[in-house]
Amino acid sequence: MLTPSGASRSSVIQCKPGGNCPSRHRGMTRQLSPLSVAEDSAAPILELQNRSPSGICRHSRVERQSRSGEEGTQTHTESSSQEAEGQTRCQSCTSTFLKLIWRFLIILSVSSSWVGTTQFVKITYETFDCPFFMTWFSTNWNIMVFPIYYSGHLATAQEKQSPIKKIRECSRIFGEDGLTLKLFLKRTAPFSILWTLTNYLYLLALKKLTATDVSALFCCNKAFVFLLSWIVLKDRFMGARIVAAIMAITGIVMMAYADGFQGDSIIGVAYAVGSASTSALYKVLFKMFLGSANFGEAAHFVSTLGFFNLIFISVTPIILYFTKVEYWSPFSAVPWGYLCGVAGLWLAFNILVNVGVVLTYPILISIGTVLSVPGNAAVDLLKHKMIFSVVRLGATIIICIGFLLMLLPEEWDEITLRFINSLKEKKSEDHADDITDSSVHTRSRSRANGTVSIPLA
Repeated sequence: MLTPSGASRSSVIQCKPGGNCPSRHRGMTRQLSPLSVAEDSAAPILELQNRSPSGICRHSRVERQSRSGEEGTQTHTESSSQEAEGQTRCQSCTSTFLKLIWRFLIILSVSSSWVGTTQFVKITYETFDCPFFMTWFSTNWNIMVFPIYYSGHLATAQEKQSPIKKIRECSRIFGEDGLTLKLFLKRTAPFSILWTLTNYLYLLALKKLTATDVSALFCCNKAFVFLLSWIVLKDRFMGARIVAAIMAITGIVMMAYADGFQGDSIIGVAYAVGSASTSALYKVLFKMFLGSANFGEAAHFVSTLGFFNLIFISVTPIILYFTKVEYWSPFSAVPWGYLCGVAGLWLAFNILVNVGVVLTYPILISIGTVLSVPGNAAVDLLKHKMIFSVVRLGATIIICIGFLLMLLPEEWDEITLRFINSLKEKKSEDHADDITDSSVHTRSRSRANGTVSIPLA
């Protein structure tokens, strides 16, 4: 029985056995199948998408493209910032490395120049036994300190000054009026005498003792500077430096006792201690009357000492020559090569000390000075085959330790306490972090095992 075309889709169409089902039945079967229902339900959406190409799909594509562009821009910005940070770190590491190399070279140069000076003096004594003439000749080379400084100024300064203007600027160390004849005699004379005495006594000590002993005893000047500054300049009292001074005096006594307080040993110790004392007095008086000085002023002052030595002290070696206290004959027998070597190394040492104080830290210069002791010991042991006694070795070590104690800053106790407290705080923070991590790990294990830990109230 056929139903009219407007009949319901749920009506059943009967077919004869073996006959073909009508297409309408196929359509009905298709409409009742789940796949066809899904397709029909998707059809309007597909049609809507086809009809409106600027609709949802394109809008979502634009959003995806904009988001991907923003993410790409953000990623590029982050990568560029990371590269900039990496370059900054690399530059800072390179700068730190170069500063360390520069400081190491300053220390090595100061120590090497002082060791070279001492060893050249010992070699010169083999053929030329005139210590005062060597002192006078080497001090005359100080005249070249200011010209060397001015040459460096011309090579490095952007605003170059004339020599006269630079001399006037650097001569302010003598006062507001600069260097006058009265100040030249009043201020230069005592310092020139102390300079000459320091070097002359040092060379006399090298005639009696080994280079290692003399360089170790000369390191006592740091202790003498502290004692004089404490007494004269009323500097701050420091227990550590008093201990260092006591150690220096102990080392001096042990050095004198090494040969039983007799012979050339005790005389050489006296010369070396006298040299250290005059050096300390020079430094304290310089600080009292002239104060602190920059590199230009120090160079001008040292050159002035050289001029004073050439003008007024030249008569002394002449007198010693004619009285045959320091006599040499013939004139061609003078070892000018060794004398120039001593003077050149001494000049290099003075320049490095003044340059190093300005460009680096004064403590580095002091470290370079004390390192001359093991440097001279190595030369004496390898070249001169010296055998050091236990007493001398102990005295040298005690003096060097006292010298290093002198390098402690004035606030060393506060700095030490601050450092210890920071270590304790860091240790307590690390301990608290470890406890927190262990508690978090315990809770995670309890949750993994299906148990919950309830804290007690």
